[in-house]
Amino acid sequence: MTRVLVVEDDDDLRAAVGTDLCENGFTVDEAPDVAAAAAALGERAYACVVFDRMLPDGDSIGFVRQRREAGWTVPVLFLTGRADVADRVAGFEHGADDYLGKPFSVAELCARVAVLCRRPAPRPPVLRVGDLTLDTVRHEASRGGAPLALGAREFSVLEFLMARAGTAVSRTDLIEHCWDVSTDPMSNVVDVVVRRIRRKLGPPELVHAVRGRGYRVGLPG
Repeated sequence: MTRVLVVEDDDDLRAAVGTDLCENGFTVDEAPDVAAAAAALGERAYACVVFDRMLPDGDSIGFVRQRREAGWTVPVLFLTGRADVADRVAGFEHGADDYLGKPFSVAELCARVAVLCRRPAPRPPVLRVGDLTLDTVRHEASRGGAPLALGAREFSVLEFLMARAGTAVSRTDLIEHCWDVSTDPMSNVVDVVVRRIRRKLGPPELVHAVRGRGYRVGLPG
């Protein structure tokens, strides 16, 4: 399932873009402004986000820039009427992966989104959430400077969650990426491993259960 978030304040255009993407095989969520986009990004993982720039609560370029500075790697396409050279350059300088001006071709939009969704997300060699550090090259973990003794499965699950920090990750996604294909998706293996991780991390809790969705790594509150 390739899930795309479309952020556009024009209701008709947002619905039309969502419909076009759905007809081309994408699963689409919609948001009318930056605040709704931030909420959606906190709840789900997306393969790509399509942003209009001028939204009711501000220019989305600032939101994308802040997320990039915090390590966010989800591909972003700006779909906007602000499409002169200076605007496009600003978009790329502040976190855009692609930039498409309005009016636009539906076929071109879908093709560009498809390319971004196929792009492997870069993952930094060292992941950090609060005082928790995971070195994916050396396969070492620490919290508050103290080393953590994590098993291979625990490390894999924690790495997957930390790479998506702030986003709820389903048990199904964890099983697909951290276990082999023979694992029963209805089993409780994820919950067992997460309990071990939580115990080893200690307080304050960084791995949170998200009702009906799975687990999310993030600071309390």
